[in-house]
Amino acid sequence: MNEHKFDGMGQIYARFRPSYPQAFTDYLYTDIGIRADAVLADIGAGTGIFTRQLLEKGNLVYAVEPNDDMRAVARQDLKGFENFVSVNGTAENTTLAESSIDCITAAQAFHWFDRTLFPKECRRILKPNGKVVLVWNSRDFESSLVQENDRINRKYCPNFKGFSGGMRGAVDAGDFDDFFVGGYETKAFSHPLRFDRQGFIGRNLSASYALKENDPDYKAYIAELDALFGKHAADGILMMPNITRCYVGAV
Repeated sequence: MNEHKFDGMGQIYARFRPSYPQAFTDYLYTDIGIRADAVLADIGAGTGIFTRQLLEKGNLVYAVEPNDDMRAVARQDLKGFENFVSVNGTAENTTLAESSIDCITAAQAFHWFDRTLFPKECRRILKPNGKVVLVWNSRDFESSLVQENDRINRKYCPNFKGFSGGMRGAVDAGDFDDFFVGGYETKAFSHPLRFDRQGFIGRNLSASYALKENDPDYKAYIAELDALFGKHAADGILMMPNITRCYVGAV
């Protein structure tokens, strides 16, 4: 996991990245069986967007995040929760105690992890019968809006490999047989995202591959995003088709 991937992006990430549908968090407790007294580790927690939703359920949550900027934003935003513990660690070396965690979550983060080392770390810190939950907010690529957004990023952003770090196909297909042991459960939730103009452009700029203000093509990039918003918005609001997909199993 590259801890410098999101340097300087904590505030914009916290402001413009979406949370996860209530139906998904409820599912983790009703169907998957996370208890109110379970100890959770949110790995690659970033600015704590999903961490907050777990904290609101009352669990003790270790938010493991290697990026100093992102971790600082999470500490500020979540300081009101007594059950929040900020941890400077990586997916491959969480620094958490052996056999101390009931369930691991990774929200919009697994595609940055080392797929060989991360499961080893999961097995080290999980209690017996502990589970891992992988979740993404995944743009619906059947949408012409999403396809046009993809083309703009490919045109201007040299580091763009596809949404979610190029994992779209794997996420859509549920291709995680090399990670989970003994099969896994998958579920999808419709979760359309509502953006005003600033929110839509900000969501694009919160990506690791997005151009920065000092990049030569930055103004042209913003202009095309702005035009895309204008094309698809109605009454100043753009609805982006989005599906929250999760994968749950043992490692």
